Amino acid sequence: MANTYLTRTTSTAGNGKTFTFSTWLKRSENNTSEDPCLFCIGAGNSSQADQFFFGFNDGGSSTDKLSIQQYSGVPAIRTNKKFRDVNAWYHIVLTVDTTQSTASNRLKIFVNGVQETDLAAANYPTQNYSYALGLGTSKIFVVGGAYFSSFARYLNGSMSHVHYIDGTAYDASYFGETDATTGEWKIKTSPSVTYGTNGFFILKHGNSVTDSSPNSNNFTVGGGTLTKTEDCPSNVFATLNPLDNFYAGGTFINGNNTITTSNSTNNVTPLISTLGMSSGKYYAEIKYSARTGADDYARIGVCASNASRPVNEGFEGMITDHSYQGSDGAYSNNDTHNAGYGATYTVGDIIGISLDLDNGYIYFSKNGTYQNSGVPTSGSTGTGGKTVSLGVDYFFGVADIDYNDSYTFQCNFGNGYFGTTAVSSAGTNASGIGIFEYDVPTGYTALSTKGLNL
Repeated sequence: MANTYLTRTTSTAGNGKTFTFSTWLKRSENNTSEDPCLFCIGAGNSSQADQFFFGFNDGGSSTDKLSIQQYSGVPAIRTNKKFRDVNAWYHIVLTVDTTQSTASNRLKIFVNGVQETDLAAANYPTQNYSYALGLGTSKIFVVGGAYFSSFARYLNGSMSHVHYIDGTAYDASYFGETDATTGEWKIKTSPSVTYGTNGFFILKHGNSVTDSSPNSNNFTVGGGTLTKTEDCPSNVFATLNPLDNFYAGGTFINGNNTITTSNSTNNVTPLISTLGMSSGKYYAEIKYSARTGADDYARIGVCASNASRPVNEGFEGMITDHSYQGSDGAYSNNDTHNAGYGATYTVGDIIGISLDLDNGYIYFSKNGTYQNSGVPTSGSTGTGGKTVSLGVDYFFGVADIDYNDSYTFQCNFGNGYFGTTAVSSAGTNASGIGIFEYDVPTGYTALSTKGLNL
């Protein structure tokens, strides 16, 4: 949602003393230059004096701590804990009730069902203090950003099941619960709450800004592109991992599903997925979407983690590396470069990867056609496949082995998009997990938490 925000202007005054905000959130970026805001309420004036902000702020160089601000620069609460996981969904609840006689009960933050009590700042409002929503009509709600005299402080990430409760202070248990089998905190998709006059429930069904509460307090997309994602709190999909970006220095956008590599001498190290695979059968599509130079030295494939990888080792020097190169259609593994494995590919082509970790084979396709006469459904015979080691944790990855140019890769790990463009005609997928441009081979699925547990 970078540079994307949702807005709604109130027509009726609400309760500025008691309210609740709940959302499921997956971050895409840490340590941003701005303090990203989950939601803001205010008059939209430049003084900011009556505005209420809830988002990430560290009071310093990073923006990874959850923070409530009564107005610009003054935190009411800031956690000591940093929230930097770009793979997991967080459930975040803010409960406000300034009528409470005990100061510490007036503002509460819950993350994944647990109240955050270890605070770096704890400047509580006075009893019966009323925030902006209680000051009159024509107040502006902003989700995914903030409004001063203009919009700013955008959140780079994904949000789902966004609730605002006007007039009641609920804790996290109304919106989530502990799974009796796994012990994990999980979503309540239809919580039993009273929304109040200005309450709303948006982003319940994909990227819909239509209010799912009884109030019809619908939002509008104020700017940017609100893109639907299959990635959700109950099924986390792989993305590219900016925290494993050791040497490549790439720029990540579109929920970390798009990467533009840097044109530095250290840019050849693969950029890999957040989720790994050690058994099962998985499918992914990666579109080679742009380059700055004339050479197609793009490599797409699978590899082990970058943690033990030498600098400038570009998808070739380790036995766990398996890639398909654009310029000569080569298959590479363990310092062996086999030109002519498949067709060359260039900007605009979509490379499919079918990884069979039950039988130990990898297959590559170009725009739906498998190379080397590969048959992913051939099982233990591995027709046209290349052998991969069993018992290894593999990750999907992309690499640019040209020191002078930068390349852009758009990854579809099952979200059904290349960048912000949906697949043109979804292929078949018997697993029912993920949306892809081309047919998913029978027995294969998307790399997601549900896919890993098939």
